[in-house]
Amino acid sequence: MLTEQRYEQILKLLEKEGSITVTEVKELLNTSESTVRRDITALHNAGKLVKVFGGAIASDHVVTPQEPTVAQKITVHVSEKQRIAAYASEMIRQGEFIYLDAGTTTGYMLEFLKDKDATVVTNAVVHAQTLAAEGVKVHLVGGELKSSTEAVVGSEAIETLRKYHFTKGFFGTNGITKKAGFTTPDANEAMVKKAALGQCQDKYILCDHSKFGEVSSVTFAPFTGAKVITDLQTEGYQDCDNIIVIE
Repeated sequence: MLTEQRYEQILKLLEKEGSITVTEVKELLNTSESTVRRDITALHNAGKLVKVFGGAIASDHVVTPQEPTVAQKITVHVSEKQRIAAYASEMIRQGEFIYLDAGTTTGYMLEFLKDKDATVVTNAVVHAQTLAAEGVKVHLVGGELKSSTEAVVGSEAIETLRKYHFTKGFFGTNGITKKAGFTTPDANEAMVKKAALGQCQDKYILCDHSKFGEVSSVTFAPFTGAKVITDLQTEGYQDCDNIIVIE
């Protein structure tokens, strides 16, 4: 395949997905990792995309770069998050193999998991510590620790997640729109979310009503790529089959 053809394929994939990994492009183009990295660098220098660790993001996805810390997020919409987490936990059957994303809303699920006899894989250090203390079988994904969200990210985490096959996955998000899909400020964290979502049979995004209409820096899944569990019906989303509004 000619260089220009590779560029075209990379940009088409990026337009569709919002973010890509070197591994994804390598498999798509059936070429070497070094070639993919050179292509991404060339497209970055040409202003066609933004190169990040392990891949790239679309240049037009940089909207809201600020990432609130866990301490900041844990005090916001607490009752809504607790209700969403309780509802989501009821979906887990005995003995399931699930993925639990880092985040404050997913964190409220922890108290409900000790009696589920489920095996949990997570990229959240605090989630793993809490579950282990309760006697829940838990696997912590390895990689680079991101201090602000206490989440494990990076290529090592992505490669590990690709080996798993989850019955269900529960994820947080910083923003939701029909056009941009599910978004988060950090490209590396977005890639981990994307990799984990791809390994889940059933995918759920847990978010309170304040996340609708918000667009963060990087898309990790299209709007139709998962079911949304939320606390209130939001204007403009009443006709969406993938939204579950809890009572």
